[in-house]
Amino acid sequence: MMYIRSRAPLRIGMAGGGTDVDPYASQKGGAVFNTTISKYAYCTITPNDTNRISIESTNYGKYEAPLDGGPLPLDGNMDLVKAVTNHFEIEEGFNMLLQSDAPPGSGLGGSSTVIVAAIAAIAEWIGEKMTGHEMAKLAYELEREDIGLKGGKQDHYAAVFGGFNLMKFRSDGVDVNRIKLKEHTMNELQCRSVLCYTGSTRDSANIIDSQVKSFKKGDNESALDISKEIARDMASALEKDDIEETARLLDVGWKYKKQFSDKITNPKIDDLYNAALSAGAIGGKVSGAGGGGFMFFICEYDKKFVVSEKLMKRGAVVTDFLFEQNGVMAWRGGNE
Repeated sequence: MMYIRSRAPLRIGMAGGGTDVDPYASQKGGAVFNTTISKYAYCTITPNDTNRISIESTNYGKYEAPLDGGPLPLDGNMDLVKAVTNHFEIEEGFNMLLQSDAPPGSGLGGSSTVIVAAIAAIAEWIGEKMTGHEMAKLAYELEREDIGLKGGKQDHYAAVFGGFNLMKFRSDGVDVNRIKLKEHTMNELQCRSVLCYTGSTRDSANIIDSQVKSFKKGDNESALDISKEIARDMASALEKDDIEETARLLDVGWKYKKQFSDKITNPKIDDLYNAALSAGAIGGKVSGAGGGGFMFFICEYDKKFVVSEKLMKRGAVVTDFLFEQNGVMAWRGGNE
């Protein structure tokens, strides 16, 4: 039996996250520095001999429906896949399995990475050739505009392109600038990085809502402006092999990130952050919109395991990972 499979990497937002969210991004231009990691969303398609679609997801449940020529309803049930199916006007029945290494609300770009994986798999199946920018733009439009899930643009572009990237967001497009690190810099950063799960997810839409309202009132514009500059400075520091400065900027960026909304942090996050710094972390932040999910730290080399131990004693789950340099990929196997 023929199958089509895809894999898209999740990401850590290192600086500038939130400046990719409209209306700020369209009005003032955003800048984000992020990297993808060895945690993924997977999509597998197996065509069937019916006119029915059957979707199973480890995080979103199950869905079945006939493909009777009309668009599938976007009603909150498996909308990510239904929006992709509607866009490509799929009429042949198929089974789809979606799996992700991170739960929704983890701050690693989960839902956006899932929709990128689904687009890549379906495009591979039907022979649709797409550039990286076309795929990322489509993923953003389907998730944010058709489905109406609130958020920024960085997740879709990170999942498509992979690696360390400085992304610039304008009203008329997105620039993705690959930051090529020396091998020893990547190795050193890897040895000094800690990723941990706080133990709770969050609803990013509420945090984004709060951030947008604050921007419209003029309460967080300065913090967003500075965060954008920190993203540029961090990319430059890492290109110059300056991990100490990168870590320092991570700490400064977190201080400004907390000014975006009063929902960004909470007592548990503050406790974990302070514990990590007291144990030897130089800087860190919550990945994603904030409020929970994963936290990322850069430590003094000889303090990484001390930091990890202190975080675990406070209930966090330290997660092994590697920096991933490849973006989404799709392939097929079995007999047609």
